[in-house]
Amino acid sequence: MARIRNVFEIIELYGHDENFEPQCTPEFIPTAAPAGSKQKIDILADRIQRGMPLWHPEDSTESSALVGAGAED
Repeated sequence: MARIRNVFEIIELYGHDENFEPQCTPEFIPTAAPAGSKQKIDILADRIQRGMPLWHPEDSTESSALVGAGAED
């Protein structure tokens, strides 16, 4: 059987994600991207596609830069 690369493939195969174990590779590093930013969303999407955990324990949870940018509009 081929290696399952991400959660989407295991859902397609089994109909659920209960058997999926994300892989922590050297590329799984924290991000300083503000919570809710396009950059953060892109990083999370990339992690999912690569079979990594969604959240890194050292990811920034700060959103003040994002809020401050929206306040000026």
